[in-house]
Amino acid sequence: MATTGVEEPRRTRVPVQDSPAPDVVPFGWESDPANTAGAADEDEAFFRFPAADDPAPGARRLLAMSVYASFLGLGGVGVGVRGMVSQIGGGVPDWYVPVLAFLGMVSVAFSVGAFLSIHRRVLPWLLLLGAAVPLAADLMLAAAY
Repeated sequence: MATTGVEEPRRTRVPVQDSPAPDVVPFGWESDPANTAGAADEDEAFFRFPAADDPAPGARRLLAMSVYASFLGLGGVGVGVRGMVSQIGGGVPDWYVPVLAFLGMVSVAFSVGAFLSIHRRVLPWLLLLGAAVPLAADLMLAAAY
């Protein structure tokens, strides 16, 4: 083999170190994120970000939740547009816009909670149904003004 006179750099292996971050991001009602002793503690965390070893949620479940959440979002956009038109047109009380915004944010919080609890059996559906309640109140309020 002929050499060109250019020396190749030596490749060294760098040892991989464990990161100081915890395995599961603490969220929700976890009592102690450092306590990984038993499975009973894991049942207490209703809302948590999925870990790397969690199984993927079913495609049908994810699609159904996404479609439902998109309908909630479209309803929220409709309420927002109607609220903006009412505000521009005048004649609405001072509390109108803050109440519309608050109810919209409550609905969004329930939807976020549903997707964070997607690995639970019933809780995501209860939260998505709960997200429809403030949105329905928003719709009735927007229709009234």
